[in-house]
Amino acid sequence: MPSHLGAIGTANPVHRIAQPQIADFMAQALDFGKRDTRKLRALYRVSGIEHRYSVLPDYGRPNGEYTFFPNTPNLEPFPSVGQRMAAYRREALPLAIQAVGDCLRQVPDVVPSSITHLVTVSCTGMYAPGLDIELVQALGLRREVRRTCVNFMGCYAAMNAVKLADAFCQADAHARVLIVSVELCTLHFQKSPEEDHLISNALFGDGAAACLVQAEPLPNDAPNLTLQAFHCGLEPDGRDDMAWHINDFGFEMTLSSYVPKLIQRGIRQLTDGLLDSLSVQLGDIRHFAIHPGGRKILETIETALGLTRDDNRHAYRVLRDYGNMSSATVLFVLRDVLTHASPADHDAPVLSFAFGPGLTMEAMLLEVSFSNYRSSFNDQEHAVMSQEKVAAHQPARERAVASLIK
Repeated sequence: MPSHLGAIGTANPVHRIAQPQIADFMAQALDFGKRDTRKLRALYRVSGIEHRYSVLPDYGRPNGEYTFFPNTPNLEPFPSVGQRMAAYRREALPLAIQAVGDCLRQVPDVVPSSITHLVTVSCTGMYAPGLDIELVQALGLRREVRRTCVNFMGCYAAMNAVKLADAFCQADAHARVLIVSVELCTLHFQKSPEEDHLISNALFGDGAAACLVQAEPLPNDAPNLTLQAFHCGLEPDGRDDMAWHINDFGFEMTLSSYVPKLIQRGIRQLTDGLLDSLSVQLGDIRHFAIHPGGRKILETIETALGLTRDDNRHAYRVLRDYGNMSSATVLFVLRDVLTHASPADHDAPVLSFAFGPGLTMEAMLLEVSFSNYRSSFNDQEHAVMSQEKVAAHQPARERAVASLIK
C-alpha cells in the first residue's frame, strides 16, 4: 500500500533581504565598475526572485557593519571552510527545530516519542556528532530512533529522503518517519567574477523544511500527499555543468548556463519513464511541484512538456519569495500545493521534479488525499463534481496502487 506525506513545516532565518540589496553587496564585494554593476543588477532583476533569507545579515548591510565577512574593501581574509562550518553548526539546529515545530503543530496527535525514523538532509554543512543526534536530544525523540543522514547530494536530496521514508513504511506499517532538510546556502558565497559563481550567488537562499511520512494518512483534517512512484534519470554529459565541491573558502557550486538545455533534453524521457509504469498520462496531472532551480529551468520545462506558467505557479511563488534553498526547496513547493488544496482536489495527481549534480533528475508522482474525504464532503459538494471527473481519476489511482503491490 502507498505511504503518505503530510504536515510539511518550513522555517527561514530572520534576515529577509531584497534582491537589489544583495546585488549591491555582490557588486561591491567583487569591486565591479559601473558597467559590470549594471549587468549584475540586470541578472538579479530577471531572476524571478524578490527576496531571499540568510543566516547572515551582511548581505543587507554596508561594508563596515558586517558580522561574518571582514570589514575590509576586499573582504580579506576571506572566511575559510572552518569558519563557515562553525556558522553552520551554530545556525542549523535552531532553524531545523523551527521547521519541525511548524510541522508538528499541524498534527497535535503526533508526539515526538512516536517517531520511529529520523532522516536529516543537507548539502551545505556537515559535522559529527551531527544534526541528527542534536535533533534527537532537542526534540525529545527516543534514543533508539533510527537515524539516516542524506548529505551532499544537492537540490534533489529531499526526494531521496522521501524514497527512504517510503521504503521504511513499506517494510513496517507502524513506521512514522520525520524528514528534516536544512540548507544554509548563503554561507558559501564565492568572491569570484566567473559566470558559474555569479549565477549561483544570484539564486541561493537559506531555509529548512520538515515533514512526516507514514503508512497511514495523518490523523487530522488536512490534506496528505499519497506517494505513488519514483523515477531517476541521469545526464552524464552534464557532470561538469552542475557540480558541488569543497574548496578552501567554502563549498563551490558549478551551475553553468547550459543546465536548462540539459534538462530540456531529458525531462520528457524522465516523465515518460515515471508515468508509463503507472498508465497515467501527462494530461491527467492536476498539480506540478517542480524544484525552482532558476527561472530559466522552469521555463524550459514548460516548453518541453507543454505546460503553462499557471501550471508552474507553486514553483514560481517559492522562487519569488525564497529563491533556491537547495534540497529544502521542493518541500516548500509541495507545501504550497497542500496549502492551496481543497476537497475537490482529492485523488488529484501531483508531478514533482528536482535536479542536482550529475546531472541528476528525479521525478515523483503523488496524489492529494483527504483522510476524512467521504465523511466531510457533503452531498451538495459531491454534486458539483461530475461523475465523469470522478471516473477519470479513480482508474488511474487503482492502477497506480496495483503497480506498487506487484
